[in-house]
Amino acid sequence: MTRLFRSFKQDDESRRIYSWALYDWANSAYATVVIAAFFPIFFKQYWAADLSAAESTYQLGIANALSSLVMMVFAPLLGAIADRGSARKKFLIFFAAMGIVMSGGLFFIEQGEWFLAMVIYLFATIGFMGGNLFYDSLLPQVAAEKKFDRVSALGYGLGYFGGGLLFAAMVAMSLWPAAFGLADASEAVRVSFICVALWWGLFSIPLWLFVKEPAAAQNESIVKLIAGGWQQLCETLREIRQLKVVMLFLLAYWFYIDGVDTIVRMAIDYGLAIGFDSSSLMVALLITQFVGFPAAILFGRLGQRFGAKAGILIAIGIYMGITVWASMIEKEVEFYGLAVMIGLVQGGIQSLSRSLYARLIPPDRAAEFFGFYNMLGKFAAVAGPLMMGWVAVATDSHRLAVLSLLLLFCVGALLLWFVDETTARQR
Repeated sequence: MTRLFRSFKQDDESRRIYSWALYDWANSAYATVVIAAFFPIFFKQYWAADLSAAESTYQLGIANALSSLVMMVFAPLLGAIADRGSARKKFLIFFAAMGIVMSGGLFFIEQGEWFLAMVIYLFATIGFMGGNLFYDSLLPQVAAEKKFDRVSALGYGLGYFGGGLLFAAMVAMSLWPAAFGLADASEAVRVSFICVALWWGLFSIPLWLFVKEPAAAQNESIVKLIAGGWQQLCETLREIRQLKVVMLFLLAYWFYIDGVDTIVRMAIDYGLAIGFDSSSLMVALLITQFVGFPAAILFGRLGQRFGAKAGILIAIGIYMGITVWASMIEKEVEFYGLAVMIGLVQGGIQSLSRSLYARLIPPDRAAEFFGFYNMLGKFAAVAGPLMMGWVAVATDSHRLAVLSLLLLFCVGALLLWFVDETTARQR
């Protein structure tokens, strides 16, 4: 951490890299405290207490799927517009502001208003996802290609650590609300949504100040930017069909990241459904966060030494074991073991996927190509929660629902095996 603060007094590249990485620290508070932890629990036990466990799981899956669907539809076009107008950072600020305002807005929703909670959560998550699209696309602007693996891993590592710190504080606040001047645990959880918004906004400031984009070649009106972005998107769609390596990677990513994202979004709901105590699930999530911090950094070094593809395949193999184990667990202590295993690979598979893809695409069109990357990732996130929710309702078994994710990891690994990075570089 000392190195992090010293970087702002050193050269422009270090300041730019660490400012970029701090955005992961900032918005991971939403991913951890809201998406992975408090929203699923609060939705099931407070806003949707009148619904059955299976129905609330299904409604949560709908909310997650809709937010992903919106980004899937608009991400490539927004990316093309941002590339054309050198507006990646402007789009990032817009979506981050939406996420910040909406996550704070969850504080004002009263008990039983589950539909309103879903709507606010939907827009907050769209802001989170949209911000990530343009955050990812700035990677080629902040670091040289040889540093992609380590810089990408730095972002995820800081995200796990920062998200874990705030989450630990929010868990303490929910367990001992009186010590924080609050009436009860419900009020503490609602206040946590305000804290997430403040954290997200505060630690986004370095990126807004120190990460620069090259100026656009020419100033264009909004109408021309949209028309030009659409034209560029159509050209890229024709071109990307010939980039077989990129297409194959995106298809592989579509499958395996579906499993990863579904585990992130539905793990707490799964634990509640099979009878585990919510406080134990919070401890498990904390374990994942703090194991994830050094593990993401180590995966960056692994990717730099042995290749990003090899690191991703290792992570997929571990996720397959996690999926099988999760379908059979009986004791809460086993959930802690799963938390450790997930923490070891979650940040690694995400960071190495980002850095590998950045190597396969033209750097001057990063936002547009990352639009496709995010589009397929979010489309996968539509399928995963819906599939898990449907299997849970159809079979009345949450264990079979989580086991269904095994198929996604198997197909993803098989397709990734045939991705040839050398061929992409030659192109």
